Amino acid sequence: MTTYYLLVGVTAALVVFGLIMVLSASAIVSIQNTDGASAYSIFISQAVFATIGAVALLIASRLPMRSWKALAFPILLVGVVLQVLVLFTGTAVNGNQNWLKVGPITVQPSEIIKLGLVLTGAVVLSKKRQHLHSFAHVVVPYLVPIVAVGVGAVALGHDLGTVLILGAIVAGVLFAAGIPLRWFAFAGVPFVAGVLWFVLSSANRLSRFDVWLGRDTDEFGTARQPIHGRYALADGGWLGVGLGQSREKWGLLSEPHNDFIFAIIGEELGLPGSLGVLALFAALALACYRLVTRTDDFFVRVATAGIMTWIIIQAVINIGAVINLLPVIGVPLPLVSSGGSALITTMFALGILLSFARSEPGCAEALSARPSAIRRTLAVLPGVGRRRRARS
Repeated sequence: MTTYYLLVGVTAALVVFGLIMVLSASAIVSIQNTDGASAYSIFISQAVFATIGAVALLIASRLPMRSWKALAFPILLVGVVLQVLVLFTGTAVNGNQNWLKVGPITVQPSEIIKLGLVLTGAVVLSKKRQHLHSFAHVVVPYLVPIVAVGVGAVALGHDLGTVLILGAIVAGVLFAAGIPLRWFAFAGVPFVAGVLWFVLSSANRLSRFDVWLGRDTDEFGTARQPIHGRYALADGGWLGVGLGQSREKWGLLSEPHNDFIFAIIGEELGLPGSLGVLALFAALALACYRLVTRTDDFFVRVATAGIMTWIIIQAVINIGAVINLLPVIGVPLPLVSSGGSALITTMFALGILLSFARSEPGCAEALSARPSAIRRTLAVLPGVGRRRRARS
């Protein structure tokens, strides 16, 4: 049961820690958004999303494996249809048209596509397991049309950050399926060419690269966010300025509760807090790795690798942008940053991993035996024992 409890513990720790940091980092933004009426509006929304995500995780953890095989294509289809609607009726945020407003609720369909590409990849490659030595069987139907349609729908919304995450997910799925490494070059060339076109055709993205390369250091222009992110980390020093005591969140650092929440973590909690976040993601990667290496089910191995790649690569891209190891791309820190669609979908994906972990030999039996073990423990207490004998 080690993998199961490790997944539960790390997920709970990241979500709770994320709620604490969102409360700290978003208070000033909430006051600005509500004209001073409330400092808790963003936190309350995030807490509601976390509750919905917890329910989704619990439901997902109880579904059998056959359910995920049956739901793979419907999940991807829903994600693609919603993403197409985004292109016509969606809302643009920072130049990316990737949001769909449904009344008071804002949905990001690309998060659903991430999960859909993982599950459909696991289903298709499992069925073609005996033919994966042939490049044609890898291309059709997974790369074309499934991946092409899913990634293409997001690319039309100009969301380069999500496109990179989707590319990483596909690479993780193919790698876990045992695809020869030389084939990655054939599949990667058009993807890299597309990413370069995205960058070179956008003045906004080119300016971000100028900032990353040090050619643009204008603190009042494009370089403002990454510069103040590093200011926050520098102010935190070894031990931080204290929880809730960030200075950069007072209108200096944009998106302190979202893309740059790691900068606030470093400022308020210092090096121990930053390393603690890295340790939690490392523990999550370890739990996923245990699932991949311990299972004999090809579907479980591929799907777990895809979800692990999704969460860990997204965390690397987010943290790398904050510490200037990578250019600012605009992806949230999984389970920690503010954002409903990302939080709910990621927790749902982790619920799938919990359902896989329950299928490990002896895990389901041990979990089902827990209530009887608790009753036996309570039976040794004098008061409980007497009541049980009186009832009998």
